[in-house]
Amino acid sequence: MSMTATAPASAAVGDDRAGGVWTLAANTLIINEAGGPATILVPSEAVRTLAVDLPLNSRAKRIAALPFAIEDRIADPLDVVHLALGAELAPKRFLVGIVRHDAMARWTALADAAGLGQAAFVPDALALPRPAEGVWTVASDGDRALVRSGDGTGFATPVELLPAAWEAAGRPQVIAHGVPLPAAIDASIADTPLAPIAERVAAPAIDLRQGLYARRRAALPHHGRRLAWILGIGALAHSAIAAADTWMLHTIAERRAYETRVLLATASPGASTDREGLAERVVDLLPEPTRASPFVPLLTQVSGALAPLASSIAIRSMAFEGSALVVDIDPLQPGAAGRITGAMQAARIAARVVEAPDGSIRLTAGGTP
Repeated sequence: MSMTATAPASAAVGDDRAGGVWTLAANTLIINEAGGPATILVPSEAVRTLAVDLPLNSRAKRIAALPFAIEDRIADPLDVVHLALGAELAPKRFLVGIVRHDAMARWTALADAAGLGQAAFVPDALALPRPAEGVWTVASDGDRALVRSGDGTGFATPVELLPAAWEAAGRPQVIAHGVPLPAAIDASIADTPLAPIAERVAAPAIDLRQGLYARRRAALPHHGRRLAWILGIGALAHSAIAAADTWMLHTIAERRAYETRVLLATASPGASTDREGLAERVVDLLPEPTRASPFVPLLTQVSGALAPLASSIAIRSMAFEGSALVVDIDPLQPGAAGRITGAMQAARIAARVVEAPDGSIRLTAGGTP
């Protein structure tokens, strides 16, 4: 986790050529390194990352299939989140970022106001190097921990919640950078320091600025517009070729349908091979997918919601009971229970907050409304 210093306003505001690596913290852009392509590290508490199987041949098809591939793995409704497709982690397996539209809109406005409309948005946990399978790379500043796991995903959490996340993940090997981690975690200190952050984000695993939030480009100069016209004329010429391709694809689809019916008859001799309902009968023969543990996603949600209250609460203990995350909290300021309830509601987390006679608070969270 890079330590940062506030940049002079003239380094960014009003300059579309501003570059370097920046961190977004408390709605403020802070410079990390002046070199490298324009990149803004956004808080990983607000971004869910998943490794998703997308066995499709084109990026356009993978993007179209994303909502169906992840809808049962996220808590928020699909219409309130932005989905971003990232790097291929393994054959036909891709990194996916999920972030609420309101967060993306706020971050984009801040970037534009600072002259960084062309900057990539990268979750700060993904600025850590990806370790080997079954290993965590962890960077801590003493209060907050960034985690990158061997499957390519990453998350952020308060340091006091890290031991529970580590236990829930099956106690992976931990390579630690920065401030030493809690003694409960069996961690190894990294042999070598992290590379400069500009090098680590030069080819980011994911850029959240896609679709509606695609990076703003400068207007083309005159010769660039002329080139665009030439390319447009070429595109029209290719339209005729595309029409022929469409006819060919239809022919291929018919042949594939015939081959599928033959395979269905081989795999299940008693099954009907009629065209109507063929897809449903094939799906019924497929094995049920394995669902991931809900613990880390729920922990990430709760951690992100509680992060703004860090100065007014102290985490005493936490446990995962059934499908619920139970957190015992000591309030450091009056009215903490109300603020916790408000934070859970704002984050759309279904939770129950109970204040004990001794003043302690128990938060029980599980799922979203």
